[in-house]
Formats: sequence, C-alpha cells, structure tokens
Amino acid sequence: MFWVRIDNRLVHGQVIETWLPYAGTRALVVVNDDLAADPVRQEIMGLAVPSHIEITFSSVQDSARLLYSAFQDMLSSVFILFDNCHDARKAFDQGVNFSRLNIGNIHYGPGKKQVCSHIALSQDDTYCLEYFSRHGVRLDFRCVPHKSVQVDPW
Repeated sequence: MFWVRIDNRLVHGQVIETWLPYAGTRALVVVNDDLAADPVRQEIMGLAVPSHIEITFSSVQDSARLLYSAFQDMLSSVFILFDNCHDARKAFDQGVNFSRLNIGNIHYGPGKKQVCSHIALSQDDTYCLEYFSRHGVRLDFRCVPHKSVQVDPW
C-alpha cells in the first residue's frame, strides 16, 4: 500500500531526501486545496522533486478519484502528502484507504500541546488522530524513516 504523511511543510528536503527513497516512491501526490488551485506554487514545488518521480497536486475532494484512477497500477510506490490532519481525515472518509499514517511535522501554535520536538497538537488534531486509531490506522510519529516512532499515545 502507499505511504501517507502529514507534514505542514509539504514538499521539502526531508521528504525528498529521506522519505521518497525509503518508500521507493515513483509518484508523489500532494493533497492540498490551496496548492491544487495555484499552478505557480505547484511549479515551484515541482522543481525540488527528482525528475524520476512524478508529482501531482490534488484537491482533497478529488484525491480518491485521482489516486485510484491515475495510479491504480502503481499504488505501492505512491507517496501522499497532506498539510494537516483534517484534510487527511476528509480524504480517508471519501475513500483514500490507508492503514498507516506518518505524522511528520505539525508546527506549534496557540492552543496546541507539544507532544514531541516536531509535533504540536490542537484538540481537533487529537480528536482526528483518535478517529484514525479507532478505524485501525496505525499512527507513526517520526520525522525521518531511520528514527524510531517518537510518540505512541494511542
């Protein structure tokens, strides 16, 4: 099955240099409504991705259809990036089926609790992650693949 990650930085060096090779990625799908509507930002982000990896941008609403139509024959080599837990849950509820969710980076902000060095959760984030846990999704809190899981609250 494909890899799914929440990282509010979306496409950046850590994803490109560590996660994409680790996951054997051939296609990167960035699911974000704002980015899906902004071809200039897509172009800029796409410049950072190695040429042998196909990059696609999708709205949350279109993510399941895109994933299962355009990438049906290569699902095991697809890496999906979400900006936040809410978008990942919405896509999950609309049919993007995954059994593992890597939580890579959620910045600190007002009303959030720091659970490790790279993840700060709001109450809504906590409810969202509990939802995934109740639905059998394994939560994987790590920045990079060679580190051990750093948080196991569920």
